[in-house]
Amino acid sequence: MFLKNCWYVAAWDHEVLADNLLQRTLLGESVLLYRTEDGKPVAMDNRCCHRHAPLHMGRKEGDCVRCMYHGLKYDSSGKCIEIPGQDVIPPKFGQRVYPTVQLRRWIWIWMGDPEKADESLIPNTFAMEHPDWRWSPSYLLYKSNYLYICDNLLDFSHLSYVHEKTLGGSPNIAESRPEVTRLPRGVRVSRPVRNTVPAPYHMRLGSFPGEVDRWFKYDFVVPGVLILDSGLKSSGLADDDFSDALCFQSCQALTPETETSTHYFFMLAHGFRLDDAVVTESVTQSQRAAFIEDKTMIEAQQQMIDNSPAKPMMPIACDLGLTQFRRVLQEMMDAEGAAASPSTDASGAGPMRVLHISKETT
Repeated sequence: MFLKNCWYVAAWDHEVLADNLLQRTLLGESVLLYRTEDGKPVAMDNRCCHRHAPLHMGRKEGDCVRCMYHGLKYDSSGKCIEIPGQDVIPPKFGQRVYPTVQLRRWIWIWMGDPEKADESLIPNTFAMEHPDWRWSPSYLLYKSNYLYICDNLLDFSHLSYVHEKTLGGSPNIAESRPEVTRLPRGVRVSRPVRNTVPAPYHMRLGSFPGEVDRWFKYDFVVPGVLILDSGLKSSGLADDDFSDALCFQSCQALTPETETSTHYFFMLAHGFRLDDAVVTESVTQSQRAAFIEDKTMIEAQQQMIDNSPAKPMMPIACDLGLTQFRRVLQEMMDAEGAAASPSTDASGAGPMRVLHISKETT
């Protein structure tokens, strides 16, 4: 069910401190996250190879981790370097360690073939470290398959309805047609909304005497990473006139916990009133409140699907972005499955498939 040869966000940098051992289930696997003494993140199989005790209940010793069930000690490469009461350590005693990279506040993990872990494939979340943007980190755990959250992010028409009183404010968003361009590892979506009204949360941040033009431009790339440029300004201004604009950048990442639960890492940065902490907090809380609205809807959707899994979904025009993205993802999963075996995935259960969606053009 999951693409393995790609970078997933495993944690915010502040979640993995100098001396703590963090357990997180990623793609159905229990993973231990910690740091070496020089600050480098380590992602290790959380099951001690001896009796499968959880290593996150163990103890960090320098760059190593000791299992506190029978005392086996592993270095940061996963090699077992000590077994109390036993002089000879069999070579097969060790833990899988996944490639990890900390870049711009996110710790990324590669859970597929380590030989294919190319850091250049990590999306450019530039706003996380750029001095012209201010933001705070956020996280939610959804009780839903991650693809339904991908679908939600690929169709901003829902802002008019799910977020009517927060991020939306007008049916004009749903009435506008997005432009969707396919990318090698995802899609690019642009949705201009002209001569509309500010969203309710915009009214707390700026003053607009009349109608506004809003824009949403974003890349959405595998496995589920969104990099969004959005904002609004008074209607009638020249395209290059941002004199009264409110400009935002958002980075969001979805990482499956299991087939029916998803880690959601996100932030919304503002490019105005940079020294006003109240604005940063207001923007952060507005986004979080809206994403809780999404969470409520998508978790209810998941329950409906679980109750009637055989019933098909009927496509409409606004599904273009999510349909294109699922095709990209399916092609990558098919290629990954074919490389592992011509007829089965790694578990021997047959070809990997993403959740079904109609391939009718929309």
